[in-house]
Amino acid sequence: MARSPTPSAGRGFFGKAIRWGLALAALGLIVLGISVAVAMASLPEYSQLQKRTDLGQRIRVRAADGTILVALGPSFGRWLRYEEIPATMRSAMISVEDKRFRSHIGVDPIGVARSFKVRLEQGRWRQGGSTITQQLARNIFLTNSRTFGRKIREAILALAIERKFSKNQILELYLNRVYFGGGAYGIDAASNTFFGHGADHLSLGEAAIIAGLVKAPSNYSPTADVEAARGRAGVVLKSMADNGFISRDAAASVDAATIRVQVPAKQNSVRYFTDWALPQLDMLIDETSDPIDVWTTLDPGMQAAADRAINANAPRMAQGALVSIDRDGAVRAMVGGRDYVTSIYNRATQAQRQPGSSWKLFVYLAALESGMKPTDMLEDKPFTVDGWTPRNSTRTYAGPVSMREAFSRSINTISAQIGAQVGFGTIADMARRFGISSPISTYPSMVLGSSEVRLLDMTKAFASVSNGGVSITPYAIRKVVTADGRLLYTHQPEEGRVLVAPYVAAG
Repeated sequence: MARSPTPSAGRGFFGKAIRWGLALAALGLIVLGISVAVAMASLPEYSQLQKRTDLGQRIRVRAADGTILVALGPSFGRWLRYEEIPATMRSAMISVEDKRFRSHIGVDPIGVARSFKVRLEQGRWRQGGSTITQQLARNIFLTNSRTFGRKIREAILALAIERKFSKNQILELYLNRVYFGGGAYGIDAASNTFFGHGADHLSLGEAAIIAGLVKAPSNYSPTADVEAARGRAGVVLKSMADNGFISRDAAASVDAATIRVQVPAKQNSVRYFTDWALPQLDMLIDETSDPIDVWTTLDPGMQAAADRAINANAPRMAQGALVSIDRDGAVRAMVGGRDYVTSIYNRATQAQRQPGSSWKLFVYLAALESGMKPTDMLEDKPFTVDGWTPRNSTRTYAGPVSMREAFSRSINTISAQIGAQVGFGTIADMARRFGISSPISTYPSMVLGSSEVRLLDMTKAFASVSNGGVSITPYAIRKVVTADGRLLYTHQPEEGRVLVAPYVAAG
């Protein structure tokens, strides 16, 4: 009959297990200590972490008068020192993101336990267990992947950050670097974006809105869904009161509905222009990660007038396009369609359409170059060429008229007569000389603008005639400067080619 284990044997087994457990725990602590020490040694100095160039390039596109047309990339705002950050902003962030921030060592055991519990229940990691220090570590040094390995590295870095920097420094870093949506990094950028003023003047309600953004910047953005942002602010205020940061009376005194949110400037038709202009940077400046200001040729007043013209004259449910070019090539206005939001297709630079009577510019240029004079008399009468008989829009004939009058009245029959006299191929060559790059028909009807062209090319041709017959190159960028004022590029006038003699252009 087998003997039962003696009590001393059982005690020996459990004693060994405890000793092994303590030894493994001690080894784990040693490994953790070494890992934290290595991570701590590799951390940059605080002054280096204050630089936010690693977050991407900021590009501000300005009109000719300096007004900002569009801002692309991250917005940083002013770096606020800890003492410059309103106390309500600091407490709002701590309350909603990490209420034990002042007491933990970088990792919150209660938060970790809660995170593991959710991992077991739902089969995935969630970020709710991360402290402010862990979030800072992830935002600066790691990715947002929710793997176990990343969580371990995040915890080690958080412990190292807590050893190297003070709590106030960590909170200052966090509030100046965290993403709040709308391209805004840091509370000053967020405050300027959403409220139109710096973060050093945030009210309690505004601070609650900003603190509420970290959880889901796109969902609670005031510019995207102001009611969701205000609702989230109410949650933050309640949390602040529950955690003793403010009184319940102070929380109740904030009426979220009265918090004024700055409506972002409309970027409708001007985006057609900026979409065309910005790719030109690749040819103008060397690649740089510095924030830059791109000063353009666009005139806001002319752009507004172009918008009004399109809305007033384009048929209902139809699109329209307009380009205005100065005689030096500066593009002063550009509209590529009725509504950029619903259609980003730029009809001013991409679409090919029949130019109609505007094509007669090339007909009359060819005539003048061939020796005809503006005062020469031509007869408006029925005319047939190669089996084609054009008709005037008035369905009448004016009889003898000067060539200048025929051009001003856009008489179709006389354009056809000129084409037959100088040659339709000659007119096509004139158009190509002035920059028309799309295929050109040489059938007689081409004199009435049957060949499809780009609006920008046609406008460039007219601007070249206005420039005395000397070619111009449309351009959009006047200069490029860095945020600290260093000049990277400035437009230099080009010496254009003589396309036609001055008397031809003047005719």
